[in-house]
Amino acid sequence: MLFPYAYNILGSAEDAKDVIQDVVSNYVARNQEGIEDEKNYLIRSVINRAINAKKRKRKIIGQSEVWLPEPVATDDAADRNLYLKDILSYSLLVLLEKLQATERAVFILKESFDYTHLEIAQALSITEEHSRKLLSRARAKLFKPGPGTKQRDAHASVLLERYVDAIQRRDVPQLESLLSADIAHYADGGPNIHVVKKVCIGVPQVADLITMAYHRFLAKLTMRLVWVNYQPAFAFYDGDRLAVCQVFHIDKEGKILQISTIVDPEKLRNQLHVDWGN
Repeated sequence: MLFPYAYNILGSAEDAKDVIQDVVSNYVARNQEGIEDEKNYLIRSVINRAINAKKRKRKIIGQSEVWLPEPVATDDAADRNLYLKDILSYSLLVLLEKLQATERAVFILKESFDYTHLEIAQALSITEEHSRKLLSRARAKLFKPGPGTKQRDAHASVLLERYVDAIQRRDVPQLESLLSADIAHYADGGPNIHVVKKVCIGVPQVADLITMAYHRFLAKLTMRLVWVNYQPAFAFYDGDRLAVCQVFHIDKEGKILQISTIVDPEKLRNQLHVDWGN
């Protein structure tokens, strides 16, 4: 139950689990006299611990670095977990990296969990007015407020089949026709994996980059169409090892607006036990 609160703020399943473990361990060890609502106490504790952890990580990573969230499988098998419905779409998690940790927490609590400003104020130990200001500031930074919708539909599968076919045949005009004019590609290899380009924007530039990357690095891997944070994605396997995860944001016109390529092994290793695509 606590996982979506921590994960949506941190963007990391591993860090979210660490925060929850610390909070629950401290709760079990402490004198619980006077705590009337155990659930809300734990939620508040997890939220505030996650905010502090996010602030520390932001200082370590730095504002200029490309940092993509850790993907979470949301195929049918994973959907049996009731609380996974509360995790945000991958594209929204990427957008939320624009926000400060407290802005992010306010936005998530209001838009994803339907908290009132009074409840947010109580959870974060701020005033209702401050909560409103933080939400307004977050919305202004994001431009498109509100959690993303689930993109599991037949159109996405057909679009990505055409996308792969165009790349494999090196059909650049066909590939470019599938990309939005505002297409952006982000790549995160973490501290140890070098990526060709962390940020690439523009139809011809992205088309050239993904075609080159596929034929140089990905063609030899096993590819599966999967669903990550309720968005279509390709999981590339080197044997049994998940080597690359590529998440797609499809716009309302049915074109690919954003591609997020996660290569960082630390962000992929938690998904090794998930039988994606089988």
